[in-house]
Amino acid sequence: MTDLAVEHDLTLWMVGDIPSRMFYAGRRWRVTDTPTRLRDSIWAASLAERRGLYGWRFQATDEAGESFVFDVYKREDGWHVHRAYP
Repeated sequence: MTDLAVEHDLTLWMVGDIPSRMFYAGRRWRVTDTPTRLRDSIWAASLAERRGLYGWRFQATDEAGESFVFDVYKREDGWHVHRAYP
């Protein structure tokens, strides 16, 4: 199996600071479950450094009815997809 990394533009719309829809890989996606905040694991995080929220995990469905689970995170230049699970 080959693991291929391809970067696509991502636009993420929020409602009340929670993801509600996005445009990614040329497709429109609607968030179809309750997003989960992604934070550092309490076992891996330094006690001296508090970074807090770094991303979201949510299921999204496109206009054709195809659903994926996405892990997204924010950097200085915007939101990015870390992983997508079919």
